[in-house]
Amino acid sequence: MMDFEVQRCTRRCAATDRELSPGETIYSVLVREGADVVRQDYSAEAWQGAPEGAVGWWKSELPTGKSKGPDWAPSDVMLDFFESLAEDPTKEDVRFVMALLMIRRKILRLEESDGEEEGPEKMLVYSAKREMQYEVPVVSPSAARIAEIQTEVAKLLDSAA
Repeated sequence: MMDFEVQRCTRRCAATDRELSPGETIYSVLVREGADVVRQDYSAEAWQGAPEGAVGWWKSELPTGKSKGPDWAPSDVMLDFFESLAEDPTKEDVRFVMALLMIRRKILRLEESDGEEEGPEKMLVYSAKREMQYEVPVVSPSAARIAEIQTEVAKLLDSAA
C-alpha cells in the first residue's frame, strides 16, 4: 500500500508561475519525484493534460472564501448509497468514486490496495461507524465519465439541492 500526504494548493501555476485567483478553474496533478508524490497546480489556460506517469489529476475551482462548499448529505446517507451501489455491477465506477470521496471526508479509511493478485485491482476500505470492511474494485473512468459521475453524485448527495 502506498501512503502519502497530498499538499495543499500552492495558488501558483506550475507552468507560468502566475498567482491563481479565487474562483478560477484550475487543474491539479500528482506526480512522482523520487520517493515523493508532489502536487502541481495549473491554470486552465496552461493545462496541457496530465503528464506521462501521473499518479492522478483533477479539475477544481479555487475557493473564493465566500462559499463554505457543498452541504453534503449525512454520513449514513452516503454509506447507504455506497452500499446500494455494490448490487449494480454497471455502477462500479460510481462506487469507486464514492469510496474516494468518503475516504477524503474520513467516513471510510483505506485499509489496503490489492494490485498483486490476479484479476482486477481492489482496495479495501473500513467504516468505523458501521464497523464494516468493503472491497471496492479500482476502476479508471474516462474524463467524460468522470464528469457524469460528479454530476450524478452531486445531485444525489448535496442536501442543499
